[in-house]
Amino acid sequence: MILSRDVDFYKENGYLLVKGVFNPQEVEEMRNAIDQILQRAAKSKNDANHTWQGDYIPKAELKKLVLKGFHDVHYHDASFTKAVAHPNMTSILSKLIGPNVQLHHSKMLVKPPENGAAFPMHQDEPYFPHQNHTMMAASVHLDDADEENGCLHIIPESHKNGPMPHIGRYFLNHKEYPIESGIACPAESGDVLFFNYLTVHGSKPNRSDRTRRNVLFQYRDPADLPTKDVHVNWGQGLMVCGENPLFREYKPDHQLLTN
Repeated sequence: MILSRDVDFYKENGYLLVKGVFNPQEVEEMRNAIDQILQRAAKSKNDANHTWQGDYIPKAELKKLVLKGFHDVHYHDASFTKAVAHPNMTSILSKLIGPNVQLHHSKMLVKPPENGAAFPMHQDEPYFPHQNHTMMAASVHLDDADEENGCLHIIPESHKNGPMPHIGRYFLNHKEYPIESGIACPAESGDVLFFNYLTVHGSKPNRSDRTRRNVLFQYRDPADLPTKDVHVNWGQGLMVCGENPLFREYKPDHQLLTN
């Protein structure tokens, strides 16, 4: 689905938007899955608002904003299990990462109409640092995204800076790196925005009357080992193409729940 010039663009700029990776039927299936996950979460004790709690937005406005984000969506619905290893995805990933590609984790991000929260500029690297920085995100658009409903903003070539100091480890100083410092990356449903985990990115609030639903898949070369055992979970390390040349057991700290 991509050409050598697209690979060169990704390496130079740290991101690549690929059109029409998923067809309308596949997008609708994932949309329905998100709706069902939100309904099940609302009935459970695990529902949460993931709005950033910094000083970027006045407190009075912050209380009105919502960002729904749940990790490991492929544990919740098979539509995402199919999506992470979709032939179109593996065709692209094998060119951007290499012949061996491993899923690190997945999550969904839903910005509801009119009060969908912003996400300040940041790198993903502080959340799960790796030795060789092959880690990349694939942001699957399940709705059309533009500046009005909070599409992603990217700072091209920012991955060349390497790991940058973050406030509280998770966000760049918003006064030095406002969201406007990045270029807007509007996309249509079914498009996928790929970007390296060192690429600086963020998004504005959703001020429209349209929902903005994205599913994020994080991939890596399996030979690129983490420098810290963070963000480890059951089932991590699914191979989506190629083979894992290394043997490593993930043993997260967990407890079985009993009634």
